[in-house]
Amino acid sequence: MDPQLISDTLADLDRGLLERDEPVRVLLLGALGGEHVLLVGPPGTAKSELARRLQRAFVGARYFERLLTRFSVPEELFGPLSLKALEQDRYERLTDGFLPTAQVAFLDEVFKANSAILNALLTLLNEREFDNGSGRVKVPLISVVGATNDVPDDEALQAFYDRFLLRVLVGPVQDASFPALLALPARQTEVLARITTGSLSQLRERALAVVLPDDVLGLLVHMRAWCSAHSVTVSDRRWRKLVGLLQVQAASRGRGAVQAWDLWLLPYALGRRQEQVDALVAWFLDVVAQARTLDLQWLTRAVEAFEKQLGIESAAQSAEGDDAAGKLALARAIGGDGTGKDSAMLRIVSELALQRYSPVHVEARVAQVREALDRATSTLQTAQEIGRASIAEADAQIWLPPSWRTRIATAHRDNQALAAALVARLQAVHQGFAELPLDTAGATGAVPPPMVAAL
Repeated sequence: MDPQLISDTLADLDRGLLERDEPVRVLLLGALGGEHVLLVGPPGTAKSELARRLQRAFVGARYFERLLTRFSVPEELFGPLSLKALEQDRYERLTDGFLPTAQVAFLDEVFKANSAILNALLTLLNEREFDNGSGRVKVPLISVVGATNDVPDDEALQAFYDRFLLRVLVGPVQDASFPALLALPARQTEVLARITTGSLSQLRERALAVVLPDDVLGLLVHMRAWCSAHSVTVSDRRWRKLVGLLQVQAASRGRGAVQAWDLWLLPYALGRRQEQVDALVAWFLDVVAQARTLDLQWLTRAVEAFEKQLGIESAAQSAEGDDAAGKLALARAIGGDGTGKDSAMLRIVSELALQRYSPVHVEARVAQVREALDRATSTLQTAQEIGRASIAEADAQIWLPPSWRTRIATAHRDNQALAAALVARLQAVHQGFAELPLDTAGATGAVPPPMVAAL
């Protein structure tokens, strides 16, 4: 199974769907790793369509689908009792065409089933075995896709809830995508069956040899501490299964070791509530993608302080006092409507009335701004380098949802745009101080005090 096959399959699963790039990737990756996925969301959000598309991606995979209620009976999922077996005092079911013979299954409103069904499902989901009569038989199950409107709060359901390694929210499309939703064609999107049983087995075999490096292990240790601090209960079994799925993801990309970028999956394996998922997504974008908002408060304060000081010094009047002010008033009176020679006179007299500064003063101010400008330019260059590397790495990740790539690229470009704008303002201030009126009388002047607050 090569990366191109994965990319093509994901493209098939994505086609004709809006804002479903996350569940599509979670579903396929979960199936490749032999894990089950829970889709959480209201009716009419394409949960069943996602499961059906997943089944069509596997060559010859048998499919089973059922809506569960509190009145559902085991026969609906596991098949009717065999009358012939009963005649021989055996309690066996005819399972052909039912869940025990399916490879991909969709169970809608899965938590509404009664305890008899849930108990039977526990063994089937985890051990891939089904108790039929006096014997236990292996089932060919690849993945079960469960669906629910709400995450269960009942303590009795937690063991079953934990069987779904991955949980993902599937909500209505956002307002921006609503016109596109109405324009979608009614014809069902074709999904080519590309994944064979043999290629799936080979992938899982290769995944066993994938290494978990120290840097990724350190991040997982950090996330365990985060879960503890936020009262998120994660069983040891879930941690082990998560590592196995990370290895499958790395193997599907042809890698021999798990990468930090593979940890985009953590929110869907660890988060129990949407706010926890959001927090874990923010952690990934910050720590792995480095798509955090750049802290430029120091630079903003420096720019504002320098601009304010430049405004003060540029507008300061000459120390000649009343004489300069009188000449300026006369020039304004003569200037009339501000056109022609009279206007030129006004400009000349206005310039003569301005405060003039010693070369020492101007050089000091220019040097102060240059120091901040050098730091700002270095910050911009660093942001550009980090942004280029992060965006390139995100684009190379076949499993990373496209919506995440967009968020990563937007965050880095926004940071660069903000830093570039502040650098441009500093360059203008630098030029402004350099062009302050000079005192040509030869006075040395004093070095102005540095603007500590700005730096």
